[in-house]
Amino acid sequence: MVRYVYDFHEGGRAMADLLGGKGANLAEMTRLGLPVPPGFIVTTEACRAFLVTGAEPDGMSEAVSRHLSTLEAGTGRLLGQPDDPLLVSVRSGARFSMPGMMETVLDIGLTDESVLGLAKASGSERFAWDSYRRLIQMFGSTVMGVDAGLFERAMQMLKEIRGVSDDVHLETSDLAELVDVYKNLIHDETGEDFPQSPAEQLRRAILAVFQSWNGERARLYRRREHIPDDLGTAVTVQRMVFGNLGADSGSGVAFTRDPATGRTGLYGDYLTNAQGEDVVAGIRNTVPLTELERLDPKSYGQLREHMLTLERHYRDLCDIEFTIERGTLWMLQTRVGKRTAEAAFAIAAELTDEGLISADEALTRVSGEGLARLMFPRFDTSATGDALAHGLPASPGAAVGAAVFDSAEAVRRAAAGEKVVLVRQETTPDDLPGMVAAQAVLTSRGGKTSHAAVVARGMGKVCVCGAEELTVDTHARRFTTRGGTVVEEGAVLSVDGSAGAVYLGAAPLVDSVVMRYLETGLRDERSEEAVAPVARALEQADGVRRLEVRANADTPEDAARARRFGAQGIGLCRTEHMFLGARRKLVEEMILADTDIARDRALDALLPLQRQDFVGILEAMDGLPVTIRLLDPPLHEFLPDHTDLAVRIATAEARGDLPDPHDTALLDAVNRMHEENPMLGLRGVRLGLVIPGLVAMQVRAIAEAVVERKRAGGSPEAEIMVPLVGAVEELRIEREVVERVLAEVSRETGIPVQCPVGTMIELPRAALTSGRIAKEAEFFSFGTNDLTQTTWGFSRDDVEAAFFSAYLDKGIFATSPFETIDRDGVGRLVEIAVAEGRAARPDLKIGVCGEHGGDPESVHFFHSAGLDYVSCSPFRIPIARLEAGRAALVGTEASDSR
Repeated sequence: MVRYVYDFHEGGRAMADLLGGKGANLAEMTRLGLPVPPGFIVTTEACRAFLVTGAEPDGMSEAVSRHLSTLEAGTGRLLGQPDDPLLVSVRSGARFSMPGMMETVLDIGLTDESVLGLAKASGSERFAWDSYRRLIQMFGSTVMGVDAGLFERAMQMLKEIRGVSDDVHLETSDLAELVDVYKNLIHDETGEDFPQSPAEQLRRAILAVFQSWNGERARLYRRREHIPDDLGTAVTVQRMVFGNLGADSGSGVAFTRDPATGRTGLYGDYLTNAQGEDVVAGIRNTVPLTELERLDPKSYGQLREHMLTLERHYRDLCDIEFTIERGTLWMLQTRVGKRTAEAAFAIAAELTDEGLISADEALTRVSGEGLARLMFPRFDTSATGDALAHGLPASPGAAVGAAVFDSAEAVRRAAAGEKVVLVRQETTPDDLPGMVAAQAVLTSRGGKTSHAAVVARGMGKVCVCGAEELTVDTHARRFTTRGGTVVEEGAVLSVDGSAGAVYLGAAPLVDSVVMRYLETGLRDERSEEAVAPVARALEQADGVRRLEVRANADTPEDAARARRFGAQGIGLCRTEHMFLGARRKLVEEMILADTDIARDRALDALLPLQRQDFVGILEAMDGLPVTIRLLDPPLHEFLPDHTDLAVRIATAEARGDLPDPHDTALLDAVNRMHEENPMLGLRGVRLGLVIPGLVAMQVRAIAEAVVERKRAGGSPEAEIMVPLVGAVEELRIEREVVERVLAEVSRETGIPVQCPVGTMIELPRAALTSGRIAKEAEFFSFGTNDLTQTTWGFSRDDVEAAFFSAYLDKGIFATSPFETIDRDGVGRLVEIAVAEGRAARPDLKIGVCGEHGGDPESVHFFHSAGLDYVSCSPFRIPIARLEAGRAALVGTEASDSR
């Protein structure tokens, strides 16, 4: 029979799939002997079974009762007993951290009767009634479906009547009155009373947590973080300890290192006379964790010891929740903490230096996505002027956008293409859609461990929290600074998440010091703290990776930049980009030519121009391979727009003039070459087969460029790639032309020119007949942009705007298949082509030159599929280098730092 419940002492961190991250780590802390309030865990298997049937799985209820009895025996109290009752918390705990996305219910077990017993046992009536109103509020919204705003408005109204600013100043009688108000709200909204049975409270709370797995904000967060939908959540049931028992009590969140910068030391927030939810919700501004040393030296010292124990045990930054109950410290949670990209690199380097992890493991702790964030520009603070306000630098970076004051408006404006900054007093899980849509998040309350800070850091969003100088009025849709400046919705803000500053208007940006280092190799004392960990990670990646990293580059300038970024060659040089600008006229002449002589004249004029382009690129990449793709796009792309031509001709005729004969000829050509679906029409290898001389001209330009570089003492390594091959016969015919021209140039110049000839695999048929094609190809390069397009039947120029948002919302795919390789479909074709191509030609070199070559997750797939190299745009080369190293260490699965 399936086991659905485990006590803390029965589990451990290795059981996170079954017990969830929270439960597994509570069990691990229990095993370490840390002061953890006892409890038990309802497993993810129970949740999955419930989500399938909508009912408790057989045996779960009995198992919960047995474990509750054990908990009651250990504490000497019964759940909800009239005198000195046992109270428990019910919390979600998925395999991967999803902060605030699912439900929590505290103080389960309080009733109209037991609240009196709690008041007597604790010696504090206020505490008892405060706990009871918290339970009714949480249970009413989470379990019974009452709008949470109704409870909040009732609380706000009472505070206004009493003339107090926050709930800690409400009297016992006020809280007792609020309990009655809350219970009446529940009855009015649901038609049922708040349950007075502790057992019913517990059962319904557990099921509500299960149901919250499929809540809107949880689903959105999983899509954002690429967390599978079928994992389910565990539920931890734990004896309550209370931080709201007076001045000698409190709750806090701590980090063993700064999650924003990675610097060593104790970081976090503490709030006296508060439960843990108050800290993360940001309803009151916290004090820094260091202030706890003055308030409670004994607990502070114990906390430091426990934090050191946990960091050394987990060998990583730990995020810890704790409560002090009348001078006694309790550890309520730990997990490997979310951190910014800057912190991830710094922490990985420091843990290596401290001997806690190896250099290889340090590489698995960082990511290409994080490196990309460090390459973003930052504000030029010397030109920003005075800041509107300052807050806590919760998540670094620089972002500019229009101020908006609710999630719905953020989503609406972002969908219209506007960049926005979400401004709130504090965020709640319901604000997640707005946080996803916004460039940055700004709050007037909360600390570095508030909901806004934790979620923003996890998403890589810029965030400034606790900007107390701002009075945020969400109803009036504006905020006011302490100096009296009023900022209305729509005003442009610049948010500096690194300095914790907010500016009015769009502040100027400067390049990141990491980007400067990656492109130039320059380092100085001011940039060393940020640059050194990145340099170490890339050096380690380059030492362990199997995949080479090449660049997609079409000009000598791009080639030189790519080489500075660490490219080991060019995997895709697009020759069509060389036909644009002033040379477009020569292409027009070639297209309009009505005789072989006229066409050859146009090709002859293009030849020296192409040759010089290739000379420059081969010089920039001297000694490294340069894969040159022959002309690929439909020729109509080089002609003027049909409408423009028609208008010019019609205008001339309307004036009574004869139209320009050249315009008329061009319009005839545009009409003649019109295709309903040009991406599946006359392009790629097909152009070379129907336009005499085109391939010969391009190959001659390549060969003569190789000769020129050799005469200059260079070591050119040109490779010729034939695009859009679907049948081996196409490649065989084209290859004969290539080899003939190479031989001609070798005879004419006396310098041998040997260029490997290969093809792009970008059609499903090419992948499925790769064994035959490999007999004519010395290399394959996967054009995954077109391969994705032709496999899915998607037109990438149209579908992303037309319906991809709906596909993402419905979970048809987790991310665009044009961004991350579709392993099941396109990836399967890649695997077939690799296997059958190498079976036919064992020395076949294989790479990828679609933009997937620079996507972190896709790089891991290409490593596992056995490719030799990936090729991507120059600015993505450092990312691909890093991920290629990580792929070599962790196989097909990226290290998960969620």
